[in-house]
Amino acid sequence: MSEFPARKKQKPSSGEAQERVDWRKRKAEKKEQKRKWKEAKLIEQLEKQNQAKAEEEKMQQQCQEEEEPKAEGRLYTVSIALPGSVLDNAQSPELRTYLAGQIARACAVFCVDEVVIFDEQGEDTRTVQGEFKGVGKKGQACVQLARILQYLECPQYLRKAFFPKHSDLEFAGVLNPLDSPHHMRIDEEMEFREGVVLDRPCKARKGSFVNCGMRKEVQIDKQLQPGLRVTVRLLHKNQKPESRVHCGVVVAPHVPRTEGGLYWGYSVRLASCLSAVMTECPFKDGYDLTIGTSERGSDADPTPLPPFRHMLVVFGGLKGLEESVATDPNLDVTDPSVLFDLYLNTCPGQGSRTIRTEEAILITLSSLRPKIATSDHNKR
Repeated sequence: MSEFPARKKQKPSSGEAQERVDWRKRKAEKKEQKRKWKEAKLIEQLEKQNQAKAEEEKMQQQCQEEEEPKAEGRLYTVSIALPGSVLDNAQSPELRTYLAGQIARACAVFCVDEVVIFDEQGEDTRTVQGEFKGVGKKGQACVQLARILQYLECPQYLRKAFFPKHSDLEFAGVLNPLDSPHHMRIDEEMEFREGVVLDRPCKARKGSFVNCGMRKEVQIDKQLQPGLRVTVRLLHKNQKPESRVHCGVVVAPHVPRTEGGLYWGYSVRLASCLSAVMTECPFKDGYDLTIGTSERGSDADPTPLPPFRHMLVVFGGLKGLEESVATDPNLDVTDPSVLFDLYLNTCPGQGSRTIRTEEAILITLSSLRPKIATSDHNKR
């Protein structure tokens, strides 16, 4: 056999090597450009989806607002003021408690928004710290009346959180309930509810948990101090049936009244004297209509009420408003009528020599109710 010489491999020229390197580089660059183009296209697609979703939610919200117009609320308020000494007209702790329950029921029936209890005995009582120590004991009537009124106004499912066992409330459990709109049952559905902030850990920036007397707790939008009483608007539209909690937002206590037209209970305020009832008014511009009640006042039947936003009706104690004026260190007048816009006798021709304060509240508010309803509050 003939032997052939082995063929030697030829090395590529420098030009061919350079061309092969450039081809690999161009291929890598093309692959990178394609990847970036896919990422940009994906981002653009996601942005379009988010924008379309936002526009759809906005349209749904507008449709819901058009289909479900908000109920007309009540912008005006009605306040009453009375001395705590009216409890001294009761002869036993049971009767004192029952008298306070009558006052609370009258306030709820006639939609009173604020109850002011003033001291006509010079004790300068401003808080509910203290307790009843016996019939006739000076200075304790205001405290006991305020505590019982607050207890009855509080929804039943919140009372354990805000009212520990106390001697002033010994007989409060047998009083007639107010049964106001905010005293709701466990399965009752409504836009608003009263609740207490729970001492339960929640994720950062996820709000707080609130007990609103429902089978599920409510998660609100704000992180608040535990033990605080709050008014919650429940977001039923955003609620998922399988969720462990309800969704809600905290609103001001007046929102159920001003937006929903609901009676949402009364607040209780203590004043050191009759003049402090007006000077310590919680409303920005004060009471724009004040009414004093007395058998010496003018007949209330033909008297119309002027337009108002915040009305105050003041009742006297066992000796009338004259006694409250006489014991007030800030007043140097003797005639109570000069302190009020109207000084009315709401029960002319009474058949009894005296009308008890709890009776006067019912008589006066029933007399003023049609006048309040027909008064043009929009002029204020």
